[in-house]
Amino acid sequence: MKNTIRQVFHSPKFVVGFCIFMSILLTMLIYPLINPGNPLQMIGLGTFAKPGTYVSMYDSVTTTEYSTFKLPDADAKRLDQILTSEDRVNMINWFSANNIDISKLNISDTQALLKLWKANYDPAIKPKGMTKAMRNYYIRLNTNINSAGNAETLSVTEVDPTTGETVEKSKISKTDYVNVDSVANVKTLPLGTDNFGRDTLKELVTACGVSIMIGLIAGAVATAIGLLLGLLAGYLGGVVDDIIMFFTNIFTVIPSFVLLILINYSIDQDQRGATTVALVIGLTSWVWTTRSVRSQVMSLRNRDHVNLSRLSGHSLPRIILTDILPYIASYVVMAFILQVSSGILAEAQLSLLGLGPKTTDVPTLGLMMNWAMLYSAHLNGSWWAYFPVILVIAFISFSLNLMNTGLDQVFNPTLRD
Repeated sequence: MKNTIRQVFHSPKFVVGFCIFMSILLTMLIYPLINPGNPLQMIGLGTFAKPGTYVSMYDSVTTTEYSTFKLPDADAKRLDQILTSEDRVNMINWFSANNIDISKLNISDTQALLKLWKANYDPAIKPKGMTKAMRNYYIRLNTNINSAGNAETLSVTEVDPTTGETVEKSKISKTDYVNVDSVANVKTLPLGTDNFGRDTLKELVTACGVSIMIGLIAGAVATAIGLLLGLLAGYLGGVVDDIIMFFTNIFTVIPSFVLLILINYSIDQDQRGATTVALVIGLTSWVWTTRSVRSQVMSLRNRDHVNLSRLSGHSLPRIILTDILPYIASYVVMAFILQVSSGILAEAQLSLLGLGPKTTDVPTLGLMMNWAMLYSAHLNGSWWAYFPVILVIAFISFSLNLMNTGLDQVFNPTLRD
């Protein structure tokens, strides 16, 4: 046993796959300790907040701890932040409508763009064909540009509860800076939020664990059924083999994923928990394991040690458990790893079709993909809502298949170097 384990961990492919998979498991265990809480808690009122660190504007304004800095490029950065890509395009359109030469103008050059704008823009000019709403937009844009460049301070006001009048509370200078540690409420979202305003990274870590659990349950069920039926069909043969292979051939003809869709569709969504989905996947994925185990057992049942055990009067369970099963144990382990990978992918496919676990219980990788697709994350540029999920699914499947390939090289003499 020790020699076998030593050989397994001397396989480069198995070690790489094992390290990737263990890294994912460790992240699942450690991250909830760093960032505890309900992964389905809605912390944002908007949808698809971008990744980054968010600071409470209320706390930033009311804090009394601030420092004064005169940064040389502060105004330029402020203007860059104010001018969106849409604003820049509209400014170019205004220049074109007024026959202003922009052949040498770079739209990303903020200083040159603003210089040309200040030199030519006049709110009194009414370009031909331009709507009133568009002219008002240009007036507001020009006001924002002038305010960003000229206003040295901003006033913070509040309503006096007794008189109802607006009273100036404080002033904020352009040179006032607040240390993030001085702000009471700061939230870092490495992967932003999803369409429901939930922390995507926290949700992803939890979903990864749930999907792996589904894969493990589905893999255990499928492997157990396939192993039992394969052992009985391969060793007993005859009528038992014919009956088992009859049902196996029927399930082989019917596409397993179609059967999986029909079964999940017949189950009410409130009853479709993660465990239920895992059991359904396992109950429809045993076919190829049965056929493979059967062929392995048929090659072993007439071996000398099996015949000797049979002549010695040993019982059927003892012969199978002591004389046959140890010889196919390595294959069973590899079949289990592949079934786990297939179970995770099957759950993701079902959830994309809206037939996965109920959405109010726990998140899964497939459900996260489904939510991102329903709310058009792939169309509005919210990559953080789906791309990390794709990467996690790919890494899990890649690591499991790499481990399986490494085991195959260890236990299959024809593949050894």
